[in-house]
Amino acid sequence: MTILKENYQLANGVQIPKLGFGTWLIDNHRVTAAVTQALEAGYRHLDTAQAYGNEKGIGEALRQTAVPREQVFVTTKLAAEIKSYDVAAQAIDQSLTDLGLDYVDLLLIHAPQPWDKFRNGEHYFAGNLAAWQAMEAAYDAGKIRALGVANFEQKDLENILTHGRIKPVVNQILLHIANTPFSLLHYCQEHDILVEAYSPIAHGQILQNPQIKQMAAKYQVSVSQLAIRYCLELGTLPLPKSENPAHIVENGAVDFQIAPADLKALEDLPQITNYGDASSFPVFHQQ
Repeated sequence: MTILKENYQLANGVQIPKLGFGTWLIDNHRVTAAVTQALEAGYRHLDTAQAYGNEKGIGEALRQTAVPREQVFVTTKLAAEIKSYDVAAQAIDQSLTDLGLDYVDLLLIHAPQPWDKFRNGEHYFAGNLAAWQAMEAAYDAGKIRALGVANFEQKDLENILTHGRIKPVVNQILLHIANTPFSLLHYCQEHDILVEAYSPIAHGQILQNPQIKQMAAKYQVSVSQLAIRYCLELGTLPLPKSENPAHIVENGAVDFQIAPADLKALEDLPQITNYGDASSFPVFHQQ
């Protein structure tokens, strides 16, 4: 599984593993075991957030593992509701305390809007810039190695690119087969912003798609593996999540390539409009 040993280079020169381990919806009391399994399987990139409520459990896994801290890339996210300098500064220190770390490798603003106002038309430009300035100060202090955002649209990115002192190097967005925002992807790539793809398996909604299943069979891989590889083929960084040890290993076994014609076929699939039980989450109502 060589992909677990490969990196992208962020615009500020920091190396980031090409495949991450997502921890969304893994409760704090279960996340230590899941992260331990991931580290044992070879993952070296962990993704969490203040909103996930599991930073303490991830910190416990990091204390227990024999893998040196400098070999693990840790991302967390500033809560989407935080839109002021002082509250952001306090929250950054709280994340470090909860994780038990002196620094995190990447910190993101979780969303441009508070979750209860997600995509309501307001962009919170001033509040996001204030939070960003607190992140810049923490970066200068050595508490963070790279700064980025999540769920930001082009207008939101333009605000930070224009008024921020340090440019964002990552935008983490919902991206998967049958939901790929190509315009935003290309904008980020043009500005040297790495796109991270969360929910690369569409919260399970593509697992029974007959066209995708047929193509996965052609490559002798699972649908999940094909979906993760799709994100890599686009130059993005997928963040699959699982608590199943076999699936954790399987998701890291994506050392194959998708032929250009097949990639185009996947890009052209109709967009998913129903995420089942996950549809209640704001991030699944972006379109």
